[in-house]
Amino acid sequence: QVQLVESGGGLVQPGGSLRLSCAASGRISSNDVMGWCRQAPGKQRELVAVISRGGITNYATSVKGRFTISRDFAKNTVDLQMNSLQPEDTAVYYCNVQNAIAEYWGQGTQVTVSL
Repeated sequence: QVQLVESGGGLVQPGGSLRLSCAASGRISSNDVMGWCRQAPGKQRELVAVISRGGITNYATSVKGRFTISRDFAKNTVDLQMNSLQPEDTAVYYCNVQNAIAEYWGQGTQVTVSL
């Protein structure tokens, strides 16, 4: 089992920045893929960014150039730096871990971009 705890969500004005953090515990391995997904009201959950072994990253087109995912393999944490936030980034953001056996999700943290 893997447990995930997110932090760092909140309310920010358009153009602002937020940093999300996720701490993983349990049977986490450096081979696991870690990432962030989000779900806006009335929409399906979508991939935001992932980072795999070796630090290889992949981003949704809508966040490329604005968001940066990073991972601390020693601490088993994954962060998402979000810059130039826009109202359409408003969603619940979920930390995610995938391995060969299962997929794990955090409880989610709300990000609201509004004046």
